[in-house]
Amino acid sequence: MRRAPGGLRAWIQASRLPSQAYIAPPLLLGQLAFARTSGRALDLGALAAVQLFGVLDQLFIVYANDVADQETDRRNRTATLFSGGSRVLVERRLSPRALSAAALACAAGLVAVSAGLAAARGAPLLVVLALAAILLLAAYSHPPLRLSYRGGGELLQMVGVGAVLPLYGYLAQGGAIERFPWALLAFLLPTHLGCAIATALPDEPSDRASQKRTLPVRVGGERAAWCVALLNGLSLLLAPAGLGALGLRPGPGLLVTAAAALVVLLARPAPPGSRRMLIRVGAAVTATLALVGSTALDLAAR
Repeated sequence: MRRAPGGLRAWIQASRLPSQAYIAPPLLLGQLAFARTSGRALDLGALAAVQLFGVLDQLFIVYANDVADQETDRRNRTATLFSGGSRVLVERRLSPRALSAAALACAAGLVAVSAGLAAARGAPLLVVLALAAILLLAAYSHPPLRLSYRGGGELLQMVGVGAVLPLYGYLAQGGAIERFPWALLAFLLPTHLGCAIATALPDEPSDRASQKRTLPVRVGGERAAWCVALLNGLSLLLAPAGLGALGLRPGPGLLVTAAAALVVLLARPAPPGSRRMLIRVGAAVTATLALVGSTALDLAAR
């Protein structure tokens, strides 16, 4: 049964608030990395502003993606919590015009927050990073590039979440770009790429029908799952260098990532729409969140 259009519930559905779990931890990690490497306490005002930027960025992403992918989402019969859009356009609960206006408002908001932070912290690169976040989404979903349909969308997602966000958090707290611990990104980028690939797995049938060239469409679901596991393995191999740049050592949190990556391989066969597919994608997301989260917790505990 189609639910009633409009209203607060429709906007909550469109906002896909659980996806904030992809955005908030990398921003916090960047800030904690600054505190660790500088020996200074976090500025709480900057912390609040950075996390507000994260909320606006996440809302901009989900609203804009829903508008860009509405035709593909209408074909999707295997959507999950992790993929397939919010369904508000498919269910006609909100209009594309309303979502587009909301996306533009969020984009303006995240630039405004960044401009205020840049002025307060003497970090003009924050505005550049905010614009980069907007352009990455535009290149991912919208013409003329629309790289999620041409191949390469997963790489854009990796750069946005795994590089732009930690760097934004670091600079917002007063860090200098030349002192940023770049080995941290080398450690985190592979798992973020794996997560991006994994969240495309359930949508493979509708993506194929829409000629959306995600990795699962190009190589098949099982091969893509192997890529997810191998990318998480690469992050684990790089962990000593990445954590060492922050004065940390590999800890038990990495075992969660290793176990989750193993589940990605063991949950098979996992056709789209099956329970095993949900387990597979959940395991891949857990692997990434465990890696980022355990690093942030280790930094916060020091």
